[in-house]
Parts: sequence; structure tokens; C-alpha cells
Amino acid sequence: MAFEAVFFDLGGVIVRTEHQSPRQHLAERLGMEYDDLARAVFDSETARRASLGQISEDEHWASVTRRFRREPAEVEALKGEFFGGDIVDHELIGVIRSLRPRFKTGLISNAWSGLRQYMIDNRFEDAFDSITISAEVGAMKPEARIFELALEAAQVPARAAIFVDDFPANLEGARAVGMATVHFRDPARAVAEIEALLNHQP
Repeated sequence: MAFEAVFFDLGGVIVRTEHQSPRQHLAERLGMEYDDLARAVFDSETARRASLGQISEDEHWASVTRRFRREPAEVEALKGEFFGGDIVDHELIGVIRSLRPRFKTGLISNAWSGLRQYMIDNRFEDAFDSITISAEVGAMKPEARIFELALEAAQVPARAAIFVDDFPANLEGARAVGMATVHFRDPARAVAEIEALLNHQP
């Protein structure tokens, strides 16, 4: 079957931490190691619950702020510094837009409740025919359920879809439901692999 859709992860693919220094400075200011800071934000229990939509993104950050022994008024400054080295890859977004209308495009992201507004604020939500966010659907990669929901939203069968992600476990989850996959390591290589799949099909 010919491919009909290409789905993309967000964090680590479209939005990437290209500059570690703001986060490193924050870790030093808090008296923490860089990796411990990242785990507190991304891998804590409240992060997991926020990713499943069980609590809001604001509630997660309130918990993180308390964990860091900082005042609630500091939360926006903490967030700004933590994400200060992140970039939105608008060149890659341009490639995603260029796939349409020949192919459907979709997003599948383990993310908190604020992601959709973030995409609107950064003006790239229109690059996707469908957007599947874990906090909105109550399922996370690599679970089969989130891929099934994304495929249903796009109205394409798994065998007609490609999924691009930077985490091998998530790619395994996508393959388990029948999707083809591209392991994102850098934009140029990923785009080349996507084009190779799309250009060498029945």
C-alpha cells in the first residue's frame, strides 16, 4: 500500500534544545546537576500525570517550583530559563508543509496541556492535518492507543503511515501497530529518509 500520511513527534524533532547554557545556568543557580534538573521537569510523577491530562501543565510547574524550594511567583522565570535554549525548527516545519496536499501530515506528542496554545503562538499548528497530544487523549507513546487515535483522526491505515521520532521506544510502539518509522537524529538525515520512503513506494 502506498503511503498516505507522515506523522511527527514534537519535542526533540520540531522543537529541540539547541543551546544547553540557559538550562545549565539554571541548574547551577538551583544547586543541581543538569540531568537532575531535566528529570525533575520531564520525568517526575507530576510530569507523567500532566502528560496524561490528569493534572494541568500549571499544576505540574507549581509542583516543580515547590520541589526547587522557590516561591510561586518565580514559576514563569523558571520556565523561561529552563526552555531558554529551545528552538522551533521552522525549516523543518516548511518541509512538513511542503508534503501537503500530496500527503496528510500529523503530530503525535507526549505533551502537557499547554502544547496546542504553544503551537498557535509559534504559528505552526496549521502545518498539520491532525494533532494528537497525550494530555488531550489520555494515552502516551509508546502505547498503541495513542497511535491508533492519531491514525483514526487522520483516517489512514497504519500501513499507509510513517512516524518520525527521536526515541527508539516510541518508534517500536509505532511499528507494533504497523506504521513505518524514521529515527530522527538530525533534520537533514530525517528528511532524506522520509523522501526515500515516499519516493520508493508502489
